[in-house]
Amino acid sequence: MSNEGKALKEKLFHKNKNGWEKLSNEQLEEIFKFADEYMYYLNSSKTEKEIVQNSKEILRKNGFVDIEEKEELKAGDRVFYSNHGRSLYVAVIGEEVLCKGLRVVAAHCDSPRIDLKQNPVYEDTELAMFKTHYYGGIKKYQWTNIPLSMHGIIVKEDGEKIEISIGEKEEDPIFTISDLLPHLAGEQMERKLKDGVQGEELNVLAGSIPYEDDTISERVKLNILNLLNQKYGITEADFASSEIEFVPAFKAKSLGLDYSMIGGYGQDDKVCCYTALRGILNIQNPKKTAVCVLTDKEEVGFNGVTGMYTMNFEDFVLEILDKKGESAPSSLQRTFSNSKAISADVDAAYNPNYPSAFEKNNTAYLGKGVTLVKYSGVRGKSGSSEAPAEFVAEIRKIYDSVGTKYQPCELGKVDKGGGGTIALTLANRGMEVVDSGVPVMGMHSPFEITSKYDVYSAYKGYEAFYQS
Repeated sequence: MSNEGKALKEKLFHKNKNGWEKLSNEQLEEIFKFADEYMYYLNSSKTEKEIVQNSKEILRKNGFVDIEEKEELKAGDRVFYSNHGRSLYVAVIGEEVLCKGLRVVAAHCDSPRIDLKQNPVYEDTELAMFKTHYYGGIKKYQWTNIPLSMHGIIVKEDGEKIEISIGEKEEDPIFTISDLLPHLAGEQMERKLKDGVQGEELNVLAGSIPYEDDTISERVKLNILNLLNQKYGITEADFASSEIEFVPAFKAKSLGLDYSMIGGYGQDDKVCCYTALRGILNIQNPKKTAVCVLTDKEEVGFNGVTGMYTMNFEDFVLEILDKKGESAPSSLQRTFSNSKAISADVDAAYNPNYPSAFEKNNTAYLGKGVTLVKYSGVRGKSGSSEAPAEFVAEIRKIYDSVGTKYQPCELGKVDKGGGGTIALTLANRGMEVVDSGVPVMGMHSPFEITSKYDVYSAYKGYEAFYQS
C-alpha cells in the first residue's frame, strides 16, 4: 500500500482500538483502583434497596443532603431524594435557571433475580422448600445448583420492618435450587433449552431438620418457621407483605490472569449506577443542573411507583423549581424539553463462543470503551427511542474531549436480538436522549462480565456530560 493510501485510510477509517493499549502506569493504576471500589460497592449492593441505601451513604459523605432538609436551593447545592427506598434522584444545582434544561444520566438498579411468592413455605418429603417467581428475563437453567443468598424485607401488620440478609457473611448458611442429575434427566434433556428448567421448578431448598414433636405433621416446615420466628419475630402470614429476593451468594472478583475484567452478579445495570453516581460526586457549580437517576423496575417494563414512568421524578424536579423560586405553569415541561439525557444502560459484548448472534461491524467489544446506541428496540426498532443525529454528535464531542473511547453499536443481529431501555421514558418527557453504557458479556446471567477499562471509561464520560 502506498504512503498516500495509508494516510487516506488513517484519515477516513473508523478505528475501534483496544483501550488497554498505550496506557501509562498512572492510568492503569487509576483504572484498577476504580474497579476495586466498584467491586466493593457491587458486593454490598445486590438489590435495588441496598443500592439506594449504600448510595445515600456515599452521597452524604460527599456533601449531599436530602432535599427535604433544604427550604431553598441555589447554585452549587447538592441534594437527593429517595423514592420509597428503591429509586434515587440526585442533583447538583447549576448556575442557569432550570428551564434552560438539565443534564441527566439515568441508570437502573434492579437486576434479574429469583423472588419469593407470597405463600412460599412448604414441605415435600421432609425437606423445607420456598416457592419462587423469577424476576426479569433469565435463562432459568442458569439459576440452579449455584449458591444463593436471601435478601429483602418483611413488614408486619403493625408496620415493623424487618431487614433480612442471609448468605453473604462467611458464617452464614446459603441456599440453592437443586437441579436433576444427568443420570435421570433423559426426559428433561429432550425439552427445548428455554424449558429445560421451568418456572415452577425453581424452588429453593431451605432446610431438612424436623421439629422435635412427632405428633404433628410438616415438622420440617415448622422448624424453619420457628427459626425465622425466633430470629425475626415473624409468622408465615407475614410473607404476604414481604419483598424477599434470592441472588447469587458469590462475590464479584477480578477475572483473567491479567486482572483486566470483572465477573459478578448484577452488573446489568449496577455498573452504570456506580459510574453515574461517582461521576456526579465530582461536579461542582455546573452551568446546567446535573441530575443522576437510579431507578427501579427496568427489567419488568419501567412501571410501578418506583419505575421510570412514575410521576415521582416530576415531583423531584418540581420541588427543585419551587425551592429555586422558578415555579411557573409551564416551567416543568420547558425544563424537560430543553434537557438532554444519557440512558446509562449496558449492552451486549461480543462473545467469541457464539459469533452467529452478532453482526461484527455493529456490536460492542470488551475493552474498547463505552457503548453509543442511537436506537434500541427489537426487529424494526419497535419499542425504541432513536436519538437525533445532532445529539449523538454532541455526545461524541463530549467523550472525545476527555479521551473517553466509545463504540457505536446495537444489541445483536437484526431480527435476532434487541431490547429496550428507559431511554423512551425520558424521551416521552421531551428530552433528547441516547443510550450509552458498559458492554457486558453473559448479560442477565448470575455471573456477568465487564472490562475494567470500559467501567472507568463510563465514569469519565458521564462526568464530562454532567459538566457540559
